[in-house]
Amino acid sequence: MAKIRPMRVQVDATKCQGHNRCVVLAPQLFEADEYGMSSPIGDGIVPPDLEEAAKLAVDNCPEWAITITDN
Repeated sequence: MAKIRPMRVQVDATKCQGHNRCVVLAPQLFEADEYGMSSPIGDGIVPPDLEEAAKLAVDNCPEWAITITDN
């Protein structure tokens, strides 16, 4: 039986410019610091019911700072 790896979101801090579209589109997955820079909440693991929200956040990041991995 194959082990299913969870989806995980990551934010490249060197690319994030603080537009916060990810925070608006997926507030359960992203948070902004006091400077407006985004980061994943917790370890970045995306629950199955929020996978579409994670993809929407990736697609709407103008700086391409968000990536999805399966590790």
